[in-house]
Amino acid sequence: MAKSPTYVCSKCAAQTSKWAGQCENCKEWNTLVEEKPLSSGPSSKSLGNRRGKAVDLTDLATQGPAPSRTLSGVGELDRVLGGGLVDASALLVGGDPGIGKSTLLLQAAARFARNGLKVIYISGEEATAQVQMRAQRLGLTESPVMLGAETNLRDILTTLDTEKPDLAIIDSIQTMWADNVESAPGSVSQVRAAAHELTTFAKRKGIATIMVGHVTKDGQIAGPRVVEHMVDTVLYFEGERGHQFRILRAVKNRFGPADEIGVFEMTGKGLAEVKNPSALFLSERGTPSPGSVVFAGIEGSRPMLCEFQALVSPSPHSQARRTVVGWDGGRLAMILAVLESRCGVPFTGLDVYLNVAGGLRVSEPAADLAVAAALVSAREDAAVPPECVVFGEISLSGALRPAAQTENRLKEAQKLGFTSAVAPSTSKKSATHGLQLRQMPDLAGFVAEVFGGAQIARDS
Repeated sequence: MAKSPTYVCSKCAAQTSKWAGQCENCKEWNTLVEEKPLSSGPSSKSLGNRRGKAVDLTDLATQGPAPSRTLSGVGELDRVLGGGLVDASALLVGGDPGIGKSTLLLQAAARFARNGLKVIYISGEEATAQVQMRAQRLGLTESPVMLGAETNLRDILTTLDTEKPDLAIIDSIQTMWADNVESAPGSVSQVRAAAHELTTFAKRKGIATIMVGHVTKDGQIAGPRVVEHMVDTVLYFEGERGHQFRILRAVKNRFGPADEIGVFEMTGKGLAEVKNPSALFLSERGTPSPGSVVFAGIEGSRPMLCEFQALVSPSPHSQARRTVVGWDGGRLAMILAVLESRCGVPFTGLDVYLNVAGGLRVSEPAADLAVAAALVSAREDAAVPPECVVFGEISLSGALRPAAQTENRLKEAQKLGFTSAVAPSTSKKSATHGLQLRQMPDLAGFVAEVFGGAQIARDS
């Protein structure tokens, strides 16, 4: 009995049994493509040593050795990988076009090659001469990295089987073409088949494989989103073209902590690692002005300080604008509502602009109090003391909830010369010497104590 066709959205990977002009999940037009079933399933050899008898979880005798790792020598990259590159692992690296993915991976390939690994870099988008020109510009021509320019998956696997490298870099997965799949390169079927073949080949032959994937305008990995579950690690390369900072973030890692980040700076000679990102993000901070607040945050396992900037001005339009860069716009609307309902600080008829300086993107709820401080500071034209950092989560009742790793946040602030901090009263008291901690029970108490013009705001 013939199977009914399956249609997959190339944007969000949603599946349906019938074709339609518009995807019901993401509402994109003309993105549903037919996915034909494989002529045969994966062989038992592709599963390697994962196929066998069930074992007891507590039986340590059946436990295999810990996966071996290789350090690249780039501290920020090794941190994101969880302590180095794991042998026979599969990685997916995504990022905006032109953000520096190829530059980062070429530099990483050179470092791994210098450390004794046999590395092959296969480009499906550029000729080998173009890759050599980039390597010359980055000063990597002395590194023993093998180069290849190919898109046929069968030829690539044959080359890898012949050369037997320790690390293979595929740039990019959307350009790969499998001749046993009847669809165009970059389609969901092609991407899924190519990723499956490369991943199983890497596990079977013991070759670590890094695949590059492009992202959409919404910042999501496009075609490769359907293969994120196949790989061991998913890394996002983030940053704004107008800033020199780049963030490498681990959103999935089977061999280390997720949400770990590495910070790089784009220079004329490629990407340079930033060992103290807090100092870098605050280096451009000028004289403290109203609307500027320093937030003590946590990214992965590392503390990081950044600056929130707010601007509040009368709106010339009937509907006030709310513009956010580097933070969640929905959470900004919630904080504005809490400030008006619980603290009596109205923002009706006022345009609100919020920005995270340096191109950093913050998603931590503990930034709520810093955002509220920046908004009230801009509205009341009263600057927050320049030596003070702020953090804490705001609830809808106006109460302040504690933030995790308070001690690490305060130690990072003290290391950079800050002398005081504002945090929820339920946070653990810091043992850091020389740092004054002001604990607040709720948002109303914070506004009344820090800003002397709170009563004016209520009466306006």
